[in-house]
Amino acid sequence: MMEWLAIALTMVIGLAGGLAVGGGFVAFIVVLDIIPRLAQLTHTRHRIAWLEAAVICGVIYWSLADFNGWMWRASPIGTAAVGCVAGIFVGMLAAALTEVLNVLPILAKRLKLFNVLKWLLLAMMLGKVCGSLFDWLVYQRI
Repeated sequence: MMEWLAIALTMVIGLAGGLAVGGGFVAFIVVLDIIPRLAQLTHTRHRIAWLEAAVICGVIYWSLADFNGWMWRASPIGTAAVGCVAGIFVGMLAAALTEVLNVLPILAKRLKLFNVLKWLLLAMMLGKVCGSLFDWLVYQRI
């Protein structure tokens, strides 16, 4: 009896956690207005349903891949290609978050950095690249 209760409790906690994370993801995408902004920038407003379907298919596929422990063995070139696509996604997400929150204009105004704003952006970009390279090439091998 206690075993079934533990299994049921685990299922309820897992479902609640999944709903919380999924709801947070959807809220994040909606608040940042990612899909309409992407459609606007790429001049594909008439294909917005395709972009939404791509996000849904990606979430379902990667959820199944995670749950089932799917492995994808690729050459270093294939791995680099996937890394570039993932980096583009993360960059677009960070850019959308920055755009929505107007972080850089507020930072430049408060710290009086208008003259060096492009250098601040370059420093942020190089810091992200160097940190990622350190993580992949050094930290992961330790």
